Amino acid sequence: MKIFAETERFILREILPIDVEGFFELNADPEVQKYLGNKPITSTTQAIDDINFIRAQYLSNGIGRWAIIDKKTNKFIGWTGLKLITEETNHHKNYYDLGYRLIKKYWGQGIATETAIASLEYAFDKLQANEVYAIADCENDGSNKILNKIGFSFIETFNFDGIKHNWYKIERKTRD
Repeated sequence: MKIFAETERFILREILPIDVEGFFELNADPEVQKYLGNKPITSTTQAIDDINFIRAQYLSNGIGRWAIIDKKTNKFIGWTGLKLITEETNHHKNYYDLGYRLIKKYWGQGIATETAIASLEYAFDKLQANEVYAIADCENDGSNKILNKIGFSFIETFNFDGIKHNWYKIERKTRD
């Protein structure tokens, strides 16, 4: 098991097949899926397929979303991290995308902010990325607030799969 980063409260590690129950709880919730195409999964088989898809990204791209594991309970509570986007999105290709998704009972506790900051540190310090992008549905106030809070700059609004989304970018900060 590879651990990519740690925060005060969480371990950020590769997503594993043992995460299937938590992954199912996350992706089967219609409220979690509201701004993500509104397509909740309906079986653990779909959760396993999603986990395998992410694990294949680790092999193909050297990066993929990470499980958020609570240090106190050792429970899977969602995912965070980077994904290498290889298909064209808003006239960009081969870029790192920051994302996060939490089981609903963990919303509003600063978890997405805390783990997103750790993901950005990994992008800039370990991957030596010059920039990271993020996309949020224009209606998703929570996600838009998080991206602004952690230093992303709003670039523009664009149409993504027929829905208006905000396009964000953050650049590597100059270090002494």
